Amino acid sequence: MGRTRENKATVITEVQELFQDAQMTMVIDYQGLTVAEITDLRNRLRPLGGTCKIAKNTLVRRALAGQEAWSPMEEFLTGTTAIVVLKDDLGGAIKAYKKFQKDTKKTQLKGGVLEGKSLSQADVEAIGDLPSKEQLMGQIAGGINALATKIALGIKEVPASVARGLQAHVDKE
Repeated sequence: MGRTRENKATVITEVQELFQDAQMTMVIDYQGLTVAEITDLRNRLRPLGGTCKIAKNTLVRRALAGQEAWSPMEEFLTGTTAIVVLKDDLGGAIKAYKKFQKDTKKTQLKGGVLEGKSLSQADVEAIGDLPSKEQLMGQIAGGINALATKIALGIKEVPASVARGLQAHVDKE
């Protein structure tokens, strides 16, 4: 039995709501996945701010109508399509998907959209390889701390050098 008009409208509304808060989307081919495997993917993405939505391509196209930022996604809407919507931790969610893909060997990443630009499979994987926000903050804090330490040692060394020079002059006389 097919979907009713009201059911289709509900799906379109759900997809539009997902896109409102999203930072990035990925489109994957989920052919061959079981319901348990799709549930596993959703469970891996959920703690990282990701959502996996499976809908007919025509309904997704209707949901994308009028949304310029997500219109590049239409080129990936062929075949069996699942949309992964990422809201918070982009790198962590992409890593979780890549681990899922490695474990199941059944899905294929078609591409993605970030800030209104179409991303190839390689582009999405490159984003996943970037360090997390916390790691970057730690690296910046470490760099600032190292710089402050060097400045403090340099400032401390100036009076110590002057004192050693004066002491050497006194000892010489």
